[in-house]
Amino acid sequence: MSTLPTHEPDRLATEQATKHARIVEILDAHRSDALLLTSTAALTWYLGGSRVHISLAGAPIAAALVHRDGTEIGLFINESARLCSEELGETDGVSVHVLPWHGSLNDVAAWYPAAGAWNVLSEEQVGAELRAARASLLPVEVDRYRALCRDAAAALTDVLSEVTEETTEMELAAELGRRIIAFGADPVVLLVSGAYRAEHRHPLPTNAPIGRRAMAVVCARRHGLIANVTRWVAFGELLPGEADLDARILDVEADIFAQLVPSATMDRVLPAIQASYPSHGFADDEWTLHHQGGAAGYNGRDPRLEPGVTDAIVNQQAFAWNPSGADPASGLVAKVEDTVLLTFGDDGSAAVEVLSVDPRWPSVEVAGRQRPAVLRR
Repeated sequence: MSTLPTHEPDRLATEQATKHARIVEILDAHRSDALLLTSTAALTWYLGGSRVHISLAGAPIAAALVHRDGTEIGLFINESARLCSEELGETDGVSVHVLPWHGSLNDVAAWYPAAGAWNVLSEEQVGAELRAARASLLPVEVDRYRALCRDAAAALTDVLSEVTEETTEMELAAELGRRIIAFGADPVVLLVSGAYRAEHRHPLPTNAPIGRRAMAVVCARRHGLIANVTRWVAFGELLPGEADLDARILDVEADIFAQLVPSATMDRVLPAIQASYPSHGFADDEWTLHHQGGAAGYNGRDPRLEPGVTDAIVNQQAFAWNPSGADPASGLVAKVEDTVLLTFGDDGSAAVEVLSVDPRWPSVEVAGRQRPAVLRR
């Protein structure tokens, strides 16, 4: 429903109708009248990528009450003009209700009285079903995701091709943020670790220089979708074991990709990851030192893989896996991360398409697929 220039009205109408039908299936399963969408992930998915935030750290400034006959959208009065003119557009079956700026989006009966007699589901009651509803991406969403991921990968190439060993982590992150905003996305995560902070798996940037080897991580959001990409840059001669470490983490990733097949579930992937690390020369407990990624899309991970997660793996689903491993002898750390799309063939085959690709970035072939190498400077 967003009126951003890249969205075509006819495709948006089809997108909204399809997503409405998926919500109705949830209502039917629970014999309920409506579902109230209140999270950023659910709202941006359902509203065609509309921006429903002001603060990146704050709650959405809209709510969507989805029922069998349409959708009621609650907006605060100080946000309604912008969202109606720049984000929501006009779609059949969607009505906007303006609340006082001090009102409550969760008090649905106050801004849509008919709902006072309804059985209204919350997101918390149907969390797994909502994830399943948005897991299989529509063609218009795939187009948006490809474009976003290419832009994010290009930003990393541009920035890491220009840094020096004296560039600070903060300077590197700032330039990444500038380029991400310039191509119309929100930098929801920017991580940088230089040679002096390699042991940190989630390194918020500091004023330390990056030194001879650095990692940069970007999570960029546009049209609600989040691209997740990690890249490495290194200067000077290779240290003993460095090339081998980088190659072995790509082998772990290849083992993860091999688990993405029709009829698989997320809980099948974790044992394969646990076995993969020691089989490629890492410590048995390496998988416990950092999360391994998971499904991607309208959340950074949707869901993140962890014990007990049993979500189905489906056709046209996005993933962002991020295996990482350390070499205790040298203190070096390796990690790989890209956003990928899984497609199933009619013959039962599965193909993994890497979305976050920049042809300028050096690559190596792993299990028949081009994967990012370290940029040597």
